[in-house]
Amino acid sequence: MEKNNVKPINYDERVRPEFKAEFAKFPHAFKDFQEGNFSAKRKEMNGRIKEFPKYNSEEVLVETRHIPGPENAPEIYIKIYKPKDKKESNKKLPGILWMHGGGQLFGSADFTAYWGPLLVEKVDCIVVAVDYRLSPEHPYPAGIEDCYAALVWMSKAPEELGGMNGDRIAVAGESAGGNLTAALCLLARERKGPKICLQMPLCPILDDRNETHSSYEVTDERVWNREVNIQAWKMYLKDYEGKETPIYAAPARAKDLSNLPPVYTFIGELDLFRDETIEYVQRLMQAGVPVEFHIYSGCFHVFEMLFPDLEFTQRVFNMSINAIKNALHPRS
Repeated sequence: MEKNNVKPINYDERVRPEFKAEFAKFPHAFKDFQEGNFSAKRKEMNGRIKEFPKYNSEEVLVETRHIPGPENAPEIYIKIYKPKDKKESNKKLPGILWMHGGGQLFGSADFTAYWGPLLVEKVDCIVVAVDYRLSPEHPYPAGIEDCYAALVWMSKAPEELGGMNGDRIAVAGESAGGNLTAALCLLARERKGPKICLQMPLCPILDDRNETHSSYEVTDERVWNREVNIQAWKMYLKDYEGKETPIYAAPARAKDLSNLPPVYTFIGELDLFRDETIEYVQRLMQAGVPVEFHIYSGCFHVFEMLFPDLEFTQRVFNMSINAIKNALHPRS
């Protein structure tokens, strides 16, 4: 698709050299993506996500449990990652609420097997991954309300997490989880909810309008592309068809970005969401919010989850780890 002389990106030519050989083998996973064949597509995509590389650490303990959901909603399944020696220590660790990716359509808290253990080991913290409800069965606002309920629970139940410091909580996630991260900070500000010391919306989905230059550039069926994104937004916002999109669904629509937590984020140069992320972080800075932002050349959507062991990607992880460590363990 071309519009206003915007030509689609040729991924085979422009991805980073260290990605090219494997990227050439990627399946056209997003071909013919429609709500009508969604059940089969979800099964396929969840299978692919489940096979993403995992971060194995003998120092991390993994627990699961259910916590109260929003009013008149089911309980929420969460996955907890924490240091194995935490039970023998009285030290109160900071926490991270992690929202998984998947376009609000796929994935679960179980698919946090890289970021969860990595952050616990490298940052010295407790990570709670939330299994929020997904569209199209549960369109907006089900997912964000689940995440807010999990945030409130974390802040009020630190002892249930082994003595977590309820005053030092960061929120983070990639892709759709990045959307929920940004939206959660707006919602916590509106409701005067728990204090958030850092937001880390990585390669976030922020704008339902699909009007940016980069939104027209990405048509390759091997990555999250324009047509898939349009369909995903339709399913997520199906109860708001013909109505104004709430800012807690599409944070890019928020006019006031002041008094939000500091931000750390990154985006790939070849990511569909490049331009809306650039615009959003620029507006955050103009509103006086501290921002650290990186654009990585030759990188596509969620590249870090597919190639975590490469030297380049390890540098990307290290930058993120340092940012969140500085926020959760500030020097006095």
